[in-house]
Amino acid sequence: MNILTPVLTLSGLGVAFGAGLAIAAKKFCVVTDPRIEEVYAKLPGANCGACGMPGCMGFAEALIQGTCTVERCVVMQDEARSEVAGILGLEAKTKVKTVAVLHCHGGSKRVKDKFVYAGERDCIAVNLIAGGPKECFYGCIGYGTCAAACPFGAITMDEEELPVVDENKCTACGVCVAVCPKKLFSLVSVSRAYAVRCKSLDLGKKVLEACSAGCIACRKCEKACPVGAIKVINNLAVIDYNICDNRGECFKACPTKAIAKKENKVWKS
Repeated sequence: MNILTPVLTLSGLGVAFGAGLAIAAKKFCVVTDPRIEEVYAKLPGANCGACGMPGCMGFAEALIQGTCTVERCVVMQDEARSEVAGILGLEAKTKVKTVAVLHCHGGSKRVKDKFVYAGERDCIAVNLIAGGPKECFYGCIGYGTCAAACPFGAITMDEEELPVVDENKCTACGVCVAVCPKKLFSLVSVSRAYAVRCKSLDLGKKVLEACSAGCIACRKCEKACPVGAIKVINNLAVIDYNICDNRGECFKACPTKAIAKKENKVWKS
């Protein structure tokens, strides 16, 4: 009898607690939309954050909640984008492919060094020391921080210590744009065949003292363009891609080859 009492007491408490947990689980249950997992399975899983959400799962949840659109994911392929739109009951919009373009053509052969640096080879770190070792304050430092940061392996460094973007791998996620301390990358439509490969705002004389391939604001490109798509602003030629029709007159007129032409997905000056 002495043993039976505690056994019954514990059994009763177990039943009571179990019933309480069951009621609580039912009352506080969070219903998850099954489409979230379905959408998530279609996403690239890169978790690059280019959409502005905390990873692909966060993006999937935002899509279901209707707080963002499918087009926010720049990494997703067209087929997957259409499938996700179908799950959401929407029609996928046609997306123009954009890729990262480097606006610097200086490199180790064209730009002088102003001091010898022997520390950590990280662009962000060395940029804190007088803007880096290059004579051109605006140019590429060349330590490959962008290449290391690219989640898709789309950037490699060439023999002149300049980043080279592989258009086949580039997804326009914008990581290189964000990580470059000199802000030398921009996202441009793959259909564009010309780009200004310089970011210097210095006067022409100072530009040439530092780099042989810099923009000297001579305005020859501006005068040569028949549609007015390129203007010199703050000592730097700027192409308006909303107007540019890829005629290439600016490329032919540039005396320092600061304007590059894309041939077979490779930029050449």
